[in-house]
Amino acid sequence: MQILYELRYPSRLSTKILMALLALVFFAVLATTAIAGFLVYRIVKPQRSSTEINMASFPGRPEVLEFVVPGGAEKREGWFFPGLRGAATIILCHGYESSRGELLTLESALQDHQYNVFIFDFAAHGANGGISTLGYHEADEVRGAVDLLATRPDLDPTRMGLWGYNMGAYAALREAENDKRIRAILLDSVYDEPRQMVKVGVERNGLGGFPLMVRAAEFTFGYLNHAHRDDPPLSKKLITLAGVPTLYIQAGDDPELAETTRQMFLKAPEPREQVIIPHGNFVSLGDEEKRAYENRVVSFFLVRLPPVGQRGR
Repeated sequence: MQILYELRYPSRLSTKILMALLALVFFAVLATTAIAGFLVYRIVKPQRSSTEINMASFPGRPEVLEFVVPGGAEKREGWFFPGLRGAATIILCHGYESSRGELLTLESALQDHQYNVFIFDFAAHGANGGISTLGYHEADEVRGAVDLLATRPDLDPTRMGLWGYNMGAYAALREAENDKRIRAILLDSVYDEPRQMVKVGVERNGLGGFPLMVRAAEFTFGYLNHAHRDDPPLSKKLITLAGVPTLYIQAGDDPELAETTRQMFLKAPEPREQVIIPHGNFVSLGDEEKRAYENRVVSFFLVRLPPVGQRGR
């Protein structure tokens, strides 16, 4: 009782110092939690950019297709660019804070080589509302796109490829590990778990150096995605891609994601390839670098998933 009384009405200098330190720690934790919560809100509700095109005049004869996201009633709209009838199909999965409209030149490069190409916006991106899960739910959206395209009589449902950048790469890889229809994958700046992207988001906001800020943000993000608390890292299931050609691209100007990509490459089964480029994020590249990037993507798919091939696995 005397200890409790002393804590409530401190009279000793040591007790006063202890109470001041405890108050300081309490308010520091409270401030960190509040800031982390705000950061996570900013991360899962990114600024949206939407590109509208005149479908009637845009080259490539695109079609507007709608599909349902598995596990719910959500609908997504995508642009389908037809290639050679019966040829392989490439689905482009845009990155965090990007949109389908920013991938049109990459789409054109693939379509010029007779590929069928499909692009769409993830939740919380483009014209879509909602929140981003940094890959968990986005993988379901990729599955919905694959399911839609597999029903078309003018496509080969057994020969599909995926390209993705950061969040899109995670979603593409998560889908590919569970879908035998995916026959080639190109992963640019992929990560093993969405919380790694949360860390990147905190650091890009300049707060990564604050004590416990990253951990607090990861905890808050984990709470929002409680349903996925037991989901293993993607590296645990990479063995399911044995025999599926995969290209891992690391960007020198994004060291955090470059390291996660390198670790994924080291754990990946054959056939696997690795490329290191000086600058990442395709949509922000200059014209010359963008053309070189497009050539690299097209070359990979031409070798690993030719437009026309024998049906079946």
